Amino acid sequence: MEHSHTPDGPPAYQRLADDLRAGITDRTYPPGTTLPKIADLAQQYGISKQTATEAVHLLASEGLVEVVRRRGTVVRHRSGRTVITRERQVFRDEIGYYFDPAAQPWAALREPDLGWVPAPPDIAALLGIESGAPVFARDRLMGNPDTREPKQAATSYLPDAVARDTVLTERDTGPGGIYDRLEQDLARGPLTWHETIGARMPTPTEAADLRLPKGTPVLRVLRTATSPDGTAVEVNDTRMSAADFEIGYPITRHPSAQLS
Repeated sequence: MEHSHTPDGPPAYQRLADDLRAGITDRTYPPGTTLPKIADLAQQYGISKQTATEAVHLLASEGLVEVVRRRGTVVRHRSGRTVITRERQVFRDEIGYYFDPAAQPWAALREPDLGWVPAPPDIAALLGIESGAPVFARDRLMGNPDTREPKQAATSYLPDAVARDTVLTERDTGPGGIYDRLEQDLARGPLTWHETIGARMPTPTEAADLRLPKGTPVLRVLRTATSPDGTAVEVNDTRMSAADFEIGYPITRHPSAQLS
């Protein structure tokens, strides 16, 4: 059956994408199977190969399919999302502070990358320093220690005035990590934290480290640690797959919303 374009209808590539998306949803095309070839789709829908390709690229940008060399367009396996619950609290176990109960069992999958780097503009703004000023970065890839599946990339940025010539730049910062050193050894505590949550497309390195299919954005949690005098002493930049994780948090009643 031909699907000719009508002036009042959606573009041909979008109609094809809608049909294929419906087929993926109702499991006409189950996860792991390949969609019909571009040439076959073009012939079936009476459209050009370029238009059929645009439809497939749209599905890929939505994270529904992945174009695999020498195989074709493969329907992605989509597991249920894990909810990272932001309790608006900081927790502690025998290792040190942690912020996500769901992430507590995760471990470093490789040795952290350490070194002085220019502060990215958004990180510099949170630290109250000039963009490009030196900051010490501690970059880690965290995941399931049994399956070695990556879950999140996390980078701590420490300003020069806080980290220079301290244990914070050493590979092993001791029990409790950098937060215990800041509070217990460097007189920067008790710390308080503030975080924001956003999303963006990944860098090529992030896409490779987190094994992200093409078109998958990352959730980004920026958490700023502040000392009692108001100095921002660290920014933690955590990135995770937006296809696999979502952020949840409890909602409590403000005094103005209490039942009488």
